[in-house]
Amino acid sequence: MSSPQAPEDAPGDSNPSEDLRSVLVTRVLNLEPLDEDLFRGKNYWAPKTQQLFGGQIVGQALAAAAKSVSEDVYVHSLHCYFVRAGNPEMPVLYHVERMHTGKSFSVRSVKAVQHGKPIFICQASFQKVQPSPAQHQFSMPTVPPPEELLDCATLVNQYLRDPDFQDKYQMLVNRTAAHDMPIEIKWVNPTMLSQLQNMEPKQMFWVRARGYIGEGDIKMHCCVAAYISDYAFLGTALLPHKWRHKVHFMVSLDHSMWFHAPFRADQWMLYECESPWAGGSRGLVHGHLWRRDGVLAITCAQEGVIRLKPQVSESKL
Repeated sequence: MSSPQAPEDAPGDSNPSEDLRSVLVTRVLNLEPLDEDLFRGKNYWAPKTQQLFGGQIVGQALAAAAKSVSEDVYVHSLHCYFVRAGNPEMPVLYHVERMHTGKSFSVRSVKAVQHGKPIFICQASFQKVQPSPAQHQFSMPTVPPPEELLDCATLVNQYLRDPDFQDKYQMLVNRTAAHDMPIEIKWVNPTMLSQLQNMEPKQMFWVRARGYIGEGDIKMHCCVAAYISDYAFLGTALLPHKWRHKVHFMVSLDHSMWFHAPFRADQWMLYECESPWAGGSRGLVHGHLWRRDGVLAITCAQEGVIRLKPQVSESKL
């Protein structure tokens, strides 16, 4: 990351005077130390699949890795593999291995374990702040601000008035209807039933953590962003096919993130997602998390298994 300083509070965002700490900080990412480089993480929210939410595992693994490095280094990349499905009914153990500690870069390996077997492995690299004259980035898409968009509760209520849409797009209804989900979402150009047959594998939404985190702990904001980054991400690859098929099985295989600039995860960020390819029962997705001021904060990539079954016969198309 280019600087350890986070952006200033923006008007309309969380109020520091409120006695409201983000549940992601107080519960999800607040790991229990068991021994040196060994931590236990508790589970908070799970999607309807009754599997551990992948973003939780990524965020907790990064939180564990961050505890093993000095205060003056910040994560710049992580690369993860989901090995087995996690059980949301039991905690997860995180074992950190100190692979390398250098003057500028430090590398940590994290293994998440349940029932004595790894369910997830992660390599995270940390860097001391180093200024560079060579800088460039893409331009942020022009979209309506979050204040002009419907919240998830209102959007879901609109969907539920159309039983056909609810059946065809059940994943969105299930996930956005979760009142205990610790993040807030506002979709840009939400899909209507009439648009399903012409959808591209692209979507954008504003996202932020519920509650107040503050600007002091930059490493915590990175862990929260890791949690956020997995939300609805792989589902981008389903968008051109959702009207014709039902999801039989979908799970993440790997997940990578590159951190470019400081940010506040409790302030609105635009998540721009697209899927350049799907095939062979797999889908690939790319994502950019933008600050409201147009700064590219994070780049993400993920591949996952996607198995579908037809829900509309070819004769009716």
